[in-house]
Amino acid sequence: MKYLKVIAFTHKQIELKELGKLVICQEDLTPKLKQVKELFDIPEIFYLSTCNRVAFVMATPQVIDRDFTRKFFHALDMGLCPGYTETFLDAANIYEDQDALNHLLRTSCSLESLIVGEKEILAQLRKAYESCRMAGLTDDYLRMVMGCVVKAAKEVYTHTNISKNPISVVSLAYRKLKDLKLSPNARILIIGAGETNRNISKYLQKHKYSNFSVFNRTLGSAQELALELKGEAYDLEALKTYKKGFDVIITCTASTQPIITPEIYASLLNGDTDKKTIVDLAIPNDTDPEVLVNFPVNFIEVHSLNEIAKKNMQERYQELVHAEKIIAENIHDFIPQLKQRRIEVAMRQVPEKIKEIRNTAINSVFAEEVQGMDQQSREILEKVMNYMEKKYISVPMVMAKEILIANN
Repeated sequence: MKYLKVIAFTHKQIELKELGKLVICQEDLTPKLKQVKELFDIPEIFYLSTCNRVAFVMATPQVIDRDFTRKFFHALDMGLCPGYTETFLDAANIYEDQDALNHLLRTSCSLESLIVGEKEILAQLRKAYESCRMAGLTDDYLRMVMGCVVKAAKEVYTHTNISKNPISVVSLAYRKLKDLKLSPNARILIIGAGETNRNISKYLQKHKYSNFSVFNRTLGSAQELALELKGEAYDLEALKTYKKGFDVIITCTASTQPIITPEIYASLLNGDTDKKTIVDLAIPNDTDPEVLVNFPVNFIEVHSLNEIAKKNMQERYQELVHAEKIIAENIHDFIPQLKQRRIEVAMRQVPEKIKEIRNTAINSVFAEEVQGMDQQSREILEKVMNYMEKKYISVPMVMAKEILIANN
């Protein structure tokens, strides 16, 4: 486990509004990670960004300390001024070895989340890993780690009541929205077609809201969500010219810059002076602060859910104890599995080497003797060689596994 490292920035040390400064936009993510992967000779890496955390997960023999993290940030070129960089460095949590695995498992089970019990985090973690895997940024080691992460999370959600009557960021946002007693015919603009907006859309649809317009950077994704909601789909640029009015904006994108600027908001109002509602679940916020200054708005954001989150933690304390026991068991079981896999990887070349020795013996060292054999003798030699080859391949593997078991 000594190669597993995590650099994490969470809501526990950093204000959510500030945390948004660490978000890397999707278009830049793969190039930036490939750059640091090569520069620091990191064998495997993936990046996780959710509404209350940013984390870099690595498999590397590198010493990950404050000095490394500073150089790492500089190489990522995240556009932070020196003062902000030092502030974030002070707030960074660096985990390694079993502590890193424990942190990942706690994260996947939502024990590290702002809202304990929300299942969205597991899907976000899997999606983040899969995106980096597809980009060629990860390999066998993190594949094994993610297998353990997913297994532990599923067991926690299955065998504890941590997610019973779940209170997720999405459901809490919906409850606040519900308190406003909107008309079922309320005109709802959904900006972003990612998982968070899909989830809150399900709540709205379930409670008979039906007037949806979906905007997304990729039109195809907007059309897919709009089809589910029986609404209309637009690309993100269409926000500038949309004139059909609205009552509610629900926004959650991966943009690092505000999507809803004062100019766009005024255009969307199209002369309407009624107080509107914005549900902004993005980190950093998609809503320019000037919008809240210049217009009457009911504003619902992740930051405002903090107090409910604290109460949620108190109510679920016993479930946390049970969940942590499941996590500890999964770590205990995973370590020998990882060691066994490392032996398997290390011994991958054994079969090829044995075949090379066999071919050299038959075709070079003992070529004349073999050529002088009759057909029956050659067949017997072939059987003996096949038997020996199989044994020479399997016996070292079995012995290595027995030694591993005996030492645990």
